[in-house]
Amino acid sequence: MSIAHTAAEYMLSDALLPEPSGSRAKGLRLELPCDRVVKFVAVGLPLFLVSLAFAREFSTGTQISCFSPANFTGKQSAYVDTSCWDSLIHYEFDAAGNTTTKSLWTLKAFPYSLLLIAVAMYLPSLLWRYTAAPALNSDLLFIIDELDKSYNRSIRLVQHMVKVRQASTDARLFWEEFEKARRERYFEFPLLERYLACKQRSHSLVGAYLLRNLLLLLLITATCLYLGFLHLRVFFQDEFSCSIKTGLLRDEPHVPDVIPCKLVFFSVFQLISISNGGVYVLLAPVVIYNMLQLLQWDKRLLSIYEMLPAFDLLSRKMLTCPLNDLNIILLFLQANLSELKSFSRLNAVCALREVTSSPQHIDTVVDFMTLLAGADLFLTVIFNSLYFHLITSPLSLHHPNYPSAACNLAGRAR
Repeated sequence: MSIAHTAAEYMLSDALLPEPSGSRAKGLRLELPCDRVVKFVAVGLPLFLVSLAFAREFSTGTQISCFSPANFTGKQSAYVDTSCWDSLIHYEFDAAGNTTTKSLWTLKAFPYSLLLIAVAMYLPSLLWRYTAAPALNSDLLFIIDELDKSYNRSIRLVQHMVKVRQASTDARLFWEEFEKARRERYFEFPLLERYLACKQRSHSLVGAYLLRNLLLLLLITATCLYLGFLHLRVFFQDEFSCSIKTGLLRDEPHVPDVIPCKLVFFSVFQLISISNGGVYVLLAPVVIYNMLQLLQWDKRLLSIYEMLPAFDLLSRKMLTCPLNDLNIILLFLQANLSELKSFSRLNAVCALREVTSSPQHIDTVVDFMTLLAGADLFLTVIFNSLYFHLITSPLSLHHPNYPSAACNLAGRAR
């Protein structure tokens, strides 16, 4: 049975996690993937569109085209274009001949308002980074470290129990002591569980997260209303009447009262505003969905770590209202599974537990690994199967050292 014992020792040694070589703080993601996509679109889209607007302005040069009288010189026509672009006031005459004015200055400020929108959309992310992210970073570092340490402590406990089992002459007495220790919960490491339970009574992270998304939703709504206002008041009028009878030209008889002008960039601004508003309308349900995630528990991670002796929040039904910091932490743990080294190994143990038919009551990784590593009959069957596969494999039959290797392995197995 020395091969079985050695294999059990190697299996448990390989199950231990290596000590982390560097700091995990740099690799932690303090934004959920969906929130990151929303931030990238909400901030990047207006910046991209305003760059197109400025590129259009630099390529064409003039933003307005006024139809000056035929007797105007080139310099006078250029002056008319400049003066009308500076004023952007539309003159209308009613039936009584009275003049009404309407300002179109929002067209000139529209590209700069897109820059302001991009800055405003970054404010919720900035608020999250400086109010909640430092505390979240500390929580994630502690919880990830404790989860991995709890896993390693469980494996070391199994190693010790296997050594005790091998040294014990009465197997029945060993299993009785094991069942007693499991019932009296001697295998627990309650620090992590109590810390997570305390997080259910904290609401700072969930408050900051809700504030971030509500502020983002408010900014998206305000932007859509602003763009809708521009379409209703300004973006339907690409032609206007401009008056240049001011200053020295006020009393000039050859200068007409109003000059018709046309905005050459009008269609570009319409396309930009419709694109920006349409994408923001599609972003609003995504932001609402991010907030609705907090109304239910994400138990995938909890169900895997129920294999740890100190992690039985589900089995004890300790989860209360999901609107607390623990739910936020679980969501961010899901986003940082690459930093959680014990998750993949516990996931494999859970899969083995589901397909293993055993009369023993298996609750935790300690139960399962002890049963797996301490059952001599089980390991004997495994190694007999491996030996039979080795001597009957077509590859091994053609190996040049097959006879000596097979004989050595057979001798060790006996």
